[in-house]
Amino acid sequence: MKYVIIGNGPAGVIAAETLRRTDPSGDIVLVGDEPEPPYSRMAIPYLLEGQIDERGTWLRKDPGHFQRLGIALKTARARGIDTAERQVGLEDGSRLAYDRLLIATGSRPALPPVAGGDGPGVLPCWSLADARRIMARAQPGARVVQMGAGFIGCIILDPLLARGVQLTVVEMGNRLVPRMMGEVAGDLIRRWVERQGVKVYTSTRVERIETKRGTETLEVSLSDGTRLPAELVINATGVRPNVEFLAGSGIATDVGVRVDAAMQTSVAGVYAAGDVAQAAELGTGRMIVNAIQPNAADQARVAALNMAGKTASLAGTLVMNVLDTMGLVATSFGQWMGLPDGEGAERADPERFRYLRLEFQDDVLVGAHALGLTEHVGVIRGLIQTRTPLGPWKGRLLKDPTRLMEAYLARAQGAAA
Repeated sequence: MKYVIIGNGPAGVIAAETLRRTDPSGDIVLVGDEPEPPYSRMAIPYLLEGQIDERGTWLRKDPGHFQRLGIALKTARARGIDTAERQVGLEDGSRLAYDRLLIATGSRPALPPVAGGDGPGVLPCWSLADARRIMARAQPGARVVQMGAGFIGCIILDPLLARGVQLTVVEMGNRLVPRMMGEVAGDLIRRWVERQGVKVYTSTRVERIETKRGTETLEVSLSDGTRLPAELVINATGVRPNVEFLAGSGIATDVGVRVDAAMQTSVAGVYAAGDVAQAAELGTGRMIVNAIQPNAADQARVAALNMAGKTASLAGTLVMNVLDTMGLVATSFGQWMGLPDGEGAERADPERFRYLRLEFQDDVLVGAHALGLTEHVGVIRGLIQTRTPLGPWKGRLLKDPTRLMEAYLARAQGAAA
């Protein structure tokens, strides 16, 4: 059996290893379009901060790991898939034949609609190559403007400050991490970040980035009329799945590659996993791209097992995020923003940067987001994933959402009271 995996991030690596365990004699090729060994993008902040070197970002630290497993690593970029002939076309003109194919091409940074946004001093923080360029410009005292304060943007704030830069963040939403946190929590994160010495603009857009004549200094023009000088502008405005190369393949795409519970696409023998896969959301059935590493790992294992002839499936993908912003931990799960026919309960302690909000549908917990509280993370995830009826405990949680652990233990033990 010939297996080809396009994409050598966490999903691709886990799938390759699962295939080898399941099919000891299969031919496995793992294709990546960067020259480095397979690495974790989530390790890049630690590289920026100087806690690790580039080898510390590698997904498998042993250089001989893949060779010992009989997994062939190939550096190339896919340009198309011929599903009739079962071949992957590469940009160098060569082709890879497959019996089973996994698409694990992940995402790429979205280019913001900003004049000058593609200039040499404007960099995403996505690849090792990006990290090298950022470290070259983010020297002590450098003025850095960051566009976007979502998940990726907030992760890299601390490493940038640790490099001694003067940091300004511009977010078009009315709060930080708007796709993960509600207004109360998002505003508390802003206050926390400002306390650490970061200048923050919300409800503001970057409209233009220009290089001052005869210098490498940038001028960043904001929608409120402010002009900011900078040696570096970081684009952290979001990412989009890499699906363009699938045009004409017959593989159904939307935001990402649409898959079923077995991670199979609309074409038999072709699977997808990770940040490029669009799968059913747990509890709602909506088709979503859930770009988190635990989800990528689960999808990769299921896809690989099915590729090797086993039977495996996922009931649905659970949206969950854990974000450490300069020491302040934020979490969100499931339908954290609430449902039109649902109920919610919240508890806030702004002085201590603590916040918790729960979302219910009938007597089932369907979502939550929290700030500065980590002891309930496992309980929240468990209750949402199992869709455990809370019975009389729902009313108690509406009055005091911090009693989650009591509710979980009571329902787990089958107690009604």
